[in-house]
Amino acid sequence: MRLFFFVFALSSSLHALDLHLPTGNEALLKGDGAGYFQFVDRNFEGQQTTPWEGGQFGFWRDPRRVGSSIAYARFHEGMDVKPLQRDSKGNPLDEVKAILAGEVVYVTPSGKSNYGSYLVLKHDWGEGPFYSLYAHIKEALVTAGTKVTVGQVVARMGYTGSGIDQRRAHLHVELNVMLNPDFDLWHNAGFTTPNHHGLYNGMNLLGLDLQALYLAQAKDPALTLSSWWRSQEAEFEIAVPGSAKIEVVKAHPWLREGAAATAPSWQIRCTRWGLPVSIKAGTEAVSSPALTWIKSSDVPHYYATRGLISNSGKITVEGMRFINLMAGQ
Repeated sequence: MRLFFFVFALSSSLHALDLHLPTGNEALLKGDGAGYFQFVDRNFEGQQTTPWEGGQFGFWRDPRRVGSSIAYARFHEGMDVKPLQRDSKGNPLDEVKAILAGEVVYVTPSGKSNYGSYLVLKHDWGEGPFYSLYAHIKEALVTAGTKVTVGQVVARMGYTGSGIDQRRAHLHVELNVMLNPDFDLWHNAGFTTPNHHGLYNGMNLLGLDLQALYLAQAKDPALTLSSWWRSQEAEFEIAVPGSAKIEVVKAHPWLREGAAATAPSWQIRCTRWGLPVSIKAGTEAVSSPALTWIKSSDVPHYYATRGLISNSGKITVEGMRFINLMAGQ
């Protein structure tokens, strides 16, 4: 009876994904992309446009002509939500709300990030810690350490940060996992510029496809984040030494396939932007990260993996830096 109760309680907690939209704009769930996503300015092959598609999560920016096709060189790690209300001067009036219950863990100093002013909330309902990020805000209405409920107003929409003007005012929102709690060591080894944001630097927070998650939850309200995450399509696989820490898997152990606690190497399958979707024990030792598989694609590998893998199928310098951050090498 006790075992049954434990399994039932665990199953119930894993279904407790109470995910809400970050503003009053509900157009996403009505299939109205143009009504939900803020446009980007695009100049491609001499033609200037303002496509709303550029505000989506994923590979939607900096188009490149590749033969008869178009590839997108820049990955956008969140959603740009357009305002519903503006004052007489054109400033956005929309409230920014917590997408999940949690705790405020960071409010950025003004002017020290391309995100402009931003804040980060930590969430944990039994599937490991996740972090939502709210950027380009005018002002934060909460401080670090504040406990917040889902839907609670935490900020005001704005247009702070580089490259954002009043007409493109929006909320940039992400749902992330933290790559490495030793981020400062990694940063100090590769950069001479200071890290103003500690663990909550954008490079240390890797995004989930929040847009797809909202749509999946609308179809299946009982969806668990762990099962949805594992179902995301892999683009490539890397092998890392068995000594690799792989902190993201320590935080989310259900990403590991099998019960092995040690192995000669670990094989990590990743999405196009590097999010690990599974890890399993490898049978052969490796001394450094190596690419073991990549999906065939009409898009050059470099564009298909935000520069992590070269067109010839090798891990790039930037890719190796990313793997070292994720795998704790």
